[in-house]
Amino acid sequence: MIAEMQALLVSTYELGHQPFGLASPAAWLRREGVDVHCVDLAKQKLAEDTIRAADLIAFHLPMHTATRLAAPLIRKARDLNATARLCAYGLYAPLNKTWLESLGVTDVFGGEFEDALADVARQMMAGPSKSPKEGGGHGGIPRLQFLVPDRSGLPPLAEYAALHLGDGHRRIAGHTEASRGCRHLCRHCPVVPVYNGQFRIVQPAVVLEDIDRQVEGGAEHITFGDPDFFNGPTHAMRIVDELHRRHPSVTYDVTVKIEHLLGHRALLPRLRETGCLFVTSAVESLDDRVLAVLEKGHTRADFLEAVALCRGASVTLVPTFVAFHPWVTLADYCDLIDTLAALDLVDHVAPIQLAIRLLIPAGSRLLDVDEVKPFVGSFDPVTLTYRWTHPDPRVDALQHEVSSIVGRRLTSDRRELFDAIDALAHMRAELPRRAPSPGRSTAPVPYLDEPWYCCAEPNPEQLTLV
Repeated sequence: MIAEMQALLVSTYELGHQPFGLASPAAWLRREGVDVHCVDLAKQKLAEDTIRAADLIAFHLPMHTATRLAAPLIRKARDLNATARLCAYGLYAPLNKTWLESLGVTDVFGGEFEDALADVARQMMAGPSKSPKEGGGHGGIPRLQFLVPDRSGLPPLAEYAALHLGDGHRRIAGHTEASRGCRHLCRHCPVVPVYNGQFRIVQPAVVLEDIDRQVEGGAEHITFGDPDFFNGPTHAMRIVDELHRRHPSVTYDVTVKIEHLLGHRALLPRLRETGCLFVTSAVESLDDRVLAVLEKGHTRADFLEAVALCRGASVTLVPTFVAFHPWVTLADYCDLIDTLAALDLVDHVAPIQLAIRLLIPAGSRLLDVDEVKPFVGSFDPVTLTYRWTHPDPRVDALQHEVSSIVGRRLTSDRRELFDAIDALAHMRAELPRRAPSPGRSTAPVPYLDEPWYCCAEPNPEQLTLV
């Protein structure tokens, strides 16, 4: 039995946000009487003495980058503290369960991990009389009554990614979740192997109290980290209606599928009226054949319609892409560039989006697709992905060149970077560049700054262990 249990929760990367993935389980563990120490290695140093003192060490792995960055830290934790219970939780934990266990991790939790971590703590304090709950791996996802995240001990919001309005103004940004999982089964999405079409809401009172506390801490803008804000549109709109009533000057952003933007088009004016500055949408490709392989649920024509709808409702649409995949040609890539320019979306697209290469992690539904199998090699335990090679080596070469351009010029103006990529792509494809588009919009496009997001590969040197 552990009389006074100490837990260490570690985040390596959460897209520049103050880690919700630490604050939420911290509340659950502290309710059990556990002494919790949260460390965000994107902003803080981790002392070796802190590792040695912990009875339970848990690593949050919400995405691929975070998982790769965590590997040396997990090994270090096992070396420094052989008796600690090591846990890994988040979307990429169950996808890499075998690999994590080889590093010394004893417990792996996927979706709705808070109660599972609390159950581990209860078991440890009570003695080894029972096994902890599974906490949403590849099976059923539990329905939790969430607690308000406890952000004490984390760096202040002002130290994290901020909102830029494009006119020189900068706003402190907070981050929360109103829902988890997704009703959809897009083949390339890491949410799908864990949630398998299941969707869970966070109770509105919990979400709003979390927002209230962040506003008290200086937040002027809130990012909703839901995989898709319109999986439950009634739930979502209740929250933003109340957010606007309580804090009329606070703005926010959300992520919504193209399919849902079209299906719930009547809600777009309400998003604008309640303070939504922009909507991120994973468009991925403009090629209907590729969209069908990915099972995205929309077409090129749907994307064009969504652009017009959002523009008509004065809602800024921020599309994201997987620009390089096994089926793209040099001409296709130039078409993407030309279309963005013609639609006056250059300032809406972060330059890194034009360099992103399809990621195929363990557990991906892409591995079941006949159109994918000819390109995919064996699993690489270093990159934690299935390697693939494009049949046209010129495409792989272009992806490397575009990544280098973006990586060298992280602070450049988006239009300058776009023009450099535009010129390179058309030169490599031996295609003429389009004529300049007349009447480009000069309206500023809001965006969140996040320098790590522009790195082609995760850099462990960004993390500090002392």
